[in-house]
Amino acid sequence: MEAFQHKVILVFCTALGMMLGASLIGSLAALLAKEPPVTTMLKLAREIKIWAVAASLGGTFSFLEVLESGLFEGEVRAMIKQLCFVVSAIAGTQVGYYFLLVLVGDKG
Repeated sequence: MEAFQHKVILVFCTALGMMLGASLIGSLAALLAKEPPVTTMLKLAREIKIWAVAASLGGTFSFLEVLESGLFEGEVRAMIKQLCFVVSAIAGTQVGYYFLLVLVGDKG
């Protein structure tokens, strides 16, 4: 059970880091290109959510394989674990997005 909890935390933090890193570095690029950095940062954060979820899960094929084995081979426990990982990744992206909103002072 300990490895499962560690993986859930790892997935959460990876998704959170991808959201924050991509948005902040993207806003730096916008600043260098003389575009509004805050607007660019929030736009990037909205657009990158799904990619942060997929990357923090290690890609989508392993997730789909486990989901398939859960549905067609009756491995419900593996399927529930994968769904927990997905929820953890989505939570990480949302926390990152809300953190950016607080950072820029947007009520969005």
